[in-house]
Amino acid sequence: MILRIWYFYLDGFRSMTLGKTLWLIILIKLFIMFFVLKLFFFPNFLNNRPEGESKEEYVGNELINRAIP
Repeated sequence: MILRIWYFYLDGFRSMTLGKTLWLIILIKLFIMFFVLKLFFFPNFLNNRPEGESKEEYVGNELINRAIP
């Protein structure tokens, strides 16, 4: 049963013409969103914490400080 399903989808993807191009565009867009944008726009703030403070303490203090106006 599983092999029949696998061959059904495999045959469907082989016979695609426009679908292959659309899947390529989708994969390129996902790569840009998750890898390129993360590198430039979402820095790792946990590496900038003060010395001697653990990640848990830093996150807790930041949440408290940002919640109090």
